[in-house]
Amino acid sequence: MLRSMTAFASADSDTAHGTLSIEMRSVNHRYLELGLRLPDELRVLEAQIRERVAARLARGKVDLGLRFRPAQGEAAAIAIDEVYVARLADTAQTLAAKFPQLNVDFVSLMNWPGVLLDRDSDLDALRAAALKLVDRALDDMLATREREGARLGGFLRERLDTIEGLVGEVRAHLPEVRAALRARFETRLAELKQPLEPGRLEQEVVLQLQRIDVDEELDRLGAHVAEARRVLLLREAVGRRLDFLMQEFNREANTLGSKAADPRTTKAAVELKVLIEQMREQVQNLE
Repeated sequence: MLRSMTAFASADSDTAHGTLSIEMRSVNHRYLELGLRLPDELRVLEAQIRERVAARLARGKVDLGLRFRPAQGEAAAIAIDEVYVARLADTAQTLAAKFPQLNVDFVSLMNWPGVLLDRDSDLDALRAAALKLVDRALDDMLATREREGARLGGFLRERLDTIEGLVGEVRAHLPEVRAALRARFETRLAELKQPLEPGRLEQEVVLQLQRIDVDEELDRLGAHVAEARRVLLLREAVGRRLDFLMQEFNREANTLGSKAADPRTTKAAVELKVLIEQMREQVQNLE
């Protein structure tokens, strides 16, 4: 499944404690790099969020911002164990009767362990909602990446078809190029006043044909086209593999251009380089 590395996703969720909102942006990057911005109430989720993102994205620079807006009055609410406080007060009065010097004020009572209820249990629901929101945003981001990846895949396949056509054209006129080269040699050698040694003409022709022989380059270009098409069908991250293939394509196109013995081959080599560069630019954005 082809996926682009450029995408954006956002989502909101209303909870009993307030409103959660998330924004995710990703751009192309050699590896997976995640930047997180979390509110204090949700910092404990950092490891889980990182695991969720890494499980679903292979590459890209991803910025994830999670925001929490408490419901009206939620921030000021204080949960107190009233039964426990009453017991502490009774105990304090009993002790005060026996120990007059004992002084227990309200602030000291509130700081007593267990008086203020631990809100972690209340925040569990908020944190669970936050993780669900992260999953929603990841779903949207993956859908966007896949749509853009499908578009890039179509672009790449069109270029591969064109490259295959150019390779076929060069291969088709190779016999004509070789025949023209032999004719030029025969014409030049015929103008020489001294006769050649037996077999010398054939040796010179073979030597020159070897210098312009591009059969191997054409074969390798054809093999690269087939491999690229195969990779495009894989259901995994293929960006790096395709990037390597682009380097191989470019190497063969350069060699083809250096060996070109006629304008048509030169033109084909130039067109190949243009197509390969177009593909390389798009491959850089594939996961």
